[in-house]
Amino acid sequence: MAVLDRPTTGAEKVAAGDAGAGGRRAGNGLGTGLALAVLATVVWSGSFVTSRALHDSVPPIQHAFWRWIIAIAAVAPFAARSAWRQRALLRTHLRFLLLAALLGVTVYNTLVNQAAMTTSAGNMGMIMAASPVLMAAYERLGGARLGARRVTGTVVACAGVLLLVSKGSLAPDFTAGDLWVVAAAVCFGSYSALLRRRPAEIGGPAFLFATFVLGALMLLPVFLVSLAVQGGFEPTAATVSPLLYVGVVSSAVAFFAWNKAIAQIGAARAGVIYYLQPVCVALLSYAVLGEAMGRLQIACMALILAGVALGSATRSGSRIR
Repeated sequence: MAVLDRPTTGAEKVAAGDAGAGGRRAGNGLGTGLALAVLATVVWSGSFVTSRALHDSVPPIQHAFWRWIIAIAAVAPFAARSAWRQRALLRTHLRFLLLAALLGVTVYNTLVNQAAMTTSAGNMGMIMAASPVLMAAYERLGGARLGARRVTGTVVACAGVLLLVSKGSLAPDFTAGDLWVVAAAVCFGSYSALLRRRPAEIGGPAFLFATFVLGALMLLPVFLVSLAVQGGFEPTAATVSPLLYVGVVSSAVAFFAWNKAIAQIGAARAGVIYYLQPVCVALLSYAVLGEAMGRLQIACMALILAGVALGSATRSGSRIR
């Protein structure tokens, strides 16, 4: 039966306007979330280069400890007051905060620094790109529907990473440092998935400050052991400048951007953006450290970028969940 045309009521116009505004807000949220994920990924790429640059001058645990001390000092002016106001709430969710701090602060970056002792920055970036697979798996286990486009993009980007790691032979020759990075990738993927369960009532700055403090406190005993056994390092421009970068930019800025991105677009979609990391690390390590980059690397980067573009896209008019 045909439906007769009739005048649109005022209520219908309002509803239509609200639906359009909701779609625009969803689109804006997606764009902002993707931009924040890209920002964090690009900034973190520099961390692998600094870890490699400091591997023979700053012991890994001391590198990690001072990174978080600097990060705490960087975020304190903006977050300490908020954390103090929410101290009762933070105590209530202390178990969650301890687990997040352990995975994302204490263990993850220490493993990356340890890996830098025996593997290249390029390899670290490539292997870390495995963590989005774990992020997507966690979301799927949690009941989320990833969608064919996102799954396809993840597979394409992952194929580019595997080809890059294996140098086109699909028979990678891992070093001890590579295995440390695999462990770091598991920690980071688990941390990112855990962020989706962050209590909504805890504000972003308070969460960031609390996890940084708890993570540094958990590092303190092994830092003191490292100091006693290995001795300290000489504070020069060549050691302090990279530590300031990882403490302020890679920790305070990048972690805030990443946590916000996951809150807006989810760990699986943010994880697809994270596949950009080996591309960024390869370019930075080539420019800063002189690590080789040939035709295979360029071809694999193109494959990774294609997967990221496919996996992070959304259908027109779709809503973010």
